[in-house]
Amino acid sequence: KTHLKTQTQHGNNMATQSTYDYQNHPATKDPAWVKYTLIALAVSFMAVMLVVPLIAVFYEALKDGVSAYLSALADPDALHAIKLTLITTAIVLPINTVIGVALAYLITRHKFRGKFIITTLLDLPFAVSPVVAGLMFVLLFGANTLIGSFFESLGIKIIFATTGIVLATLFVTFPFIAREIIPLMQSIGDSEEEASLTLGANGWQMFWHVTLPNIKWALLYGIILTNARAMGEFGAVSVVSGHIRGETNTMPLLIEIAYNEYAFTTAFALSSLLALLALVTLAVQNVMSRKKVGRS
Repeated sequence: KTHLKTQTQHGNNMATQSTYDYQNHPATKDPAWVKYTLIALAVSFMAVMLVVPLIAVFYEALKDGVSAYLSALADPDALHAIKLTLITTAIVLPINTVIGVALAYLITRHKFRGKFIITTLLDLPFAVSPVVAGLMFVLLFGANTLIGSFFESLGIKIIFATTGIVLATLFVTFPFIAREIIPLMQSIGDSEEEASLTLGANGWQMFWHVTLPNIKWALLYGIILTNARAMGEFGAVSVVSGHIRGETNTMPLLIEIAYNEYAFTTAFALSSLLALLALVTLAVQNVMSRKKVGRS
């Protein structure tokens, strides 16, 4: 295993050196004006589309003072929306993590008929509009449907309840973890896993000591992306929630309601909180990326 890692490191160093030589070769180096023009375009676009709107959100949220900002977040409807958003995310993350890792392992380590169908269906949430996804759950689990009425008879309400919100969020965040892990597992191959089995490890030992350490960074990236999407999902959740105040409004839904009712302080306070959570997510991802580079 140590020899294998040494060879891999040597190959990475050769690839890095080759890339460096290519970028600095006069025949392949762009003129200076091209580089600076691209930099100016990138900075201008990010400033107009990302930085300025983000600053505007925080400005509007704090425009009436910190006390008004905190009062808006302390409103019972706002507190319930924050709580529901966090609960939904806490349920979705472990489920999608387990399913995402299992699917990635199935697709990259096993051959079977219909494999391309599973691979194609994995991308379905990317292709289907979240609003359409919400409507699918309403048609499937609505109170007047066969499945929905069955669950209603058991005292389980799905549509216009937390259960429906969790299901809709699961659907839209389903591919992120698997799609982060699959390319990495395909590039790594299964030589180390086969070696561990040859040396006497069982399946679980192989997974915990070989597979999981190899995919841990991609897995964490997928979890971060899933977390961000789960907290900010609007379309599918909007359809299945019913917008019931104090019951089924997540943070994005309450932001829309507050804005339409001209409660701008509440709307922008919740928006700034979502933006802050997104910034924390990006900060965590950046720290993880630096650690990964430092250890490679």
